[in-house]
Amino acid sequence: MQKIIDLLKRTGYTEYESKAYIALLQNEGVTAYQISKDSGIPRARIYDVLGSLLEKGIVTKNEVEDKIYYQPLPVDVFLKKTTEDWQDDFSSLSNSLNSLKQKQKTAVAKVVEIREKDTILTYIRSIIENAQQKVIVSMWDDLYELLAEDLREISKKVPVHGITLHVENGIETVDKHRSTFFTEKPNSNSWFIVSVDSSQLIYGPSISEDMNAFYTNDPVHIRLLEDYIWHDVLVNRVVSRSENHMEDWVKEERAKFFMDDR
Repeated sequence: MQKIIDLLKRTGYTEYESKAYIALLQNEGVTAYQISKDSGIPRARIYDVLGSLLEKGIVTKNEVEDKIYYQPLPVDVFLKKTTEDWQDDFSSLSNSLNSLKQKQKTAVAKVVEIREKDTILTYIRSIIENAQQKVIVSMWDDLYELLAEDLREISKKVPVHGITLHVENGIETVDKHRSTFFTEKPNSNSWFIVSVDSSQLIYGPSISEDMNAFYTNDPVHIRLLEDYIWHDVLVNRVVSRSENHMEDWVKEERAKFFMDDR
């Protein structure tokens, strides 16, 4: 029951409004006293709660022999009304927020931390969907599988370039990273970068439930990370066209440069 109440609260109803509506569904055509008794809403509050639901059109009342009986809106009608109200509110909110955004004369360069897997995925999908010029990516198969549909859809509108690791049947315009000592190490970090229109970029470590990532619109960050992707693409193409022992040379030079076995 509490789960239903929590869901109703997320759609804009208060705790008491949710309890009152549920009580009416379970026992239609009853008085305020009975609703208070069934729902656990204090009698001192029940009339205010029912008055609020009447204003919202969620319940109706009928007076019979000096007593007022309340009826709930049928579930299918309630759900349709709630959906329509939410869509209207969302549309109004979207227009209002976008109008505020358009009033900003210059964008402030920023780097913002994003937490939690679903929030990060929603953020990435949002900037991909709004791409106007290009999308540049660098990612491993775990994240690519979650974004494959979004990337294929936007690739019909704008160019998508970059590089992927361990991805099969990816977008043709995105390079496939060769297998190397580094990519096959069990503890290799599956870093990702998603850049859109060279104006928005999200990057972070391996995908997980408690992951964190970073969003930036800072031109310096974006230029550096896009250049990093291009460098990775270029090296991958050069090595793939060279003799086999080139890979061993790259491995040795990498170790010398970083002075570790990363």
